[in-house]
Amino acid sequence: MMSLPFLLFACGLGAAWLRQRVVAMGFWVAGMVVMLVLFRIHASSVVNIAL
Repeated sequence: MMSLPFLLFACGLGAAWLRQRVVAMGFWVAGMVVMLVLFRIHASSVVNIAL
């Protein structure tokens, strides 16, 4: 699941390398949105610790 943002950022770098600025920015924004959603899920999960 965490590989999806890195894949999107890599596609963005590839698009930037091919001088496709709009496509690269789209991949970057999509990567940031996915990263924030995954962080939200991670930060709101409850950790059950039994001591």
